[in-house]
Amino acid sequence: MTDYLVRAMAKSGTVRALTCVTTATVSEVCHRHGTLPTATAALGRALTAGAMMGALMKTGQRVALRFEGNGPLKKIVIEADANGSVRGYVGDPQVHLLRPDGALDVPNALGRAGFITVAKDLGLKEPYRGMVQLYTGGIAEDLALYLVESEQIPSAVGIAEFIEQDGEVAACGGFLLQAIPPIDPLVIEELMTRIEQLPPLSDLLQQGKTPEEIMALLLAGIDYEILEKRAVGFACSCGRERIERVLISMGKKELSSMLAEQHGSEVTCEFCGEKYTFAESDLERLISEIA
Repeated sequence: MTDYLVRAMAKSGTVRALTCVTTATVSEVCHRHGTLPTATAALGRALTAGAMMGALMKTGQRVALRFEGNGPLKKIVIEADANGSVRGYVGDPQVHLLRPDGALDVPNALGRAGFITVAKDLGLKEPYRGMVQLYTGGIAEDLALYLVESEQIPSAVGIAEFIEQDGEVAACGGFLLQAIPPIDPLVIEELMTRIEQLPPLSDLLQQGKTPEEIMALLLAGIDYEILEKRAVGFACSCGRERIERVLISMGKKELSSMLAEQHGSEVTCEFCGEKYTFAESDLERLISEIA
């Protein structure tokens, strides 16, 4: 189990915690999209955020995160489910911005003006949607703000990565701490103190600390129980049948025009880069299936 997530609860019932390592998952997704280092860092953070949000869902439920900013990255789109599967992409994978100190400048790459939208497929008729303005563009802080403002759950989120000079993902992971109602201000104060005293998360990940070891540092002195350990990995739900349904939804007129002008079609999945080719005969069959 290369990448995995650990979910824990304080035995007092006052704190919920998630910690994860996502290095291999982020590396695979970024290789698929050919991201430059800053885009890699941004996508890696968002994928990690998605994995943790997915872990808060029930079996069969899914969550989608959309970060839209006024920076050159334009957007980051993530989808995750309760089983640990996650996928995503950025608007422009060729973005590479550096701060004056040489560090990767994710906040200005995404932009500090924009929105984060969270859509949860809970198996109901319509998905639940929440939206808040971007606060920093740094991903972790914006997710925490969303959880506080939209879901009214006091939360702290930490996400970090280490990208090698050649652009390879050396380490990536994160944590999510939530105070469970009824909220105890003393518990929140204690958690914030622990986070402030925590060594830099990027250092812990580079040292090879496991999710359990990071959890132990975050919840030191708190009696807690690990509830679950689950694998995290890239998985795309695209497939030829799904793409066919998308084409059919375009309507007979649009498909007929595509057939006459292009004599076929090639559709590329935004999430995984898989290409699906449809010959003239394929389009003719799809057109015939439209009532």
